[in-house]
Amino acid sequence: MDDKPHKKASERAADERKARAAQKLRENLMRRKQQSRARRKGAADETDGLPAADSREDGDH
Repeated sequence: MDDKPHKKASERAADERKARAAQKLRENLMRRKQQSRARRKGAADETDGLPAADSREDGDH
């Protein structure tokens, strides 16, 4: 049996994973740059996710 076609598929999958990871890193870098620019201008950060947890230790809200 020849494992070469199977190896090609695994290499292709690895290349696709690397490409997805690279794209995510680029998106993250762009987001961080945008946040940094906004902070310099004094604007609030835009969030895509949940708001940060309340860090007060007294438990009063």
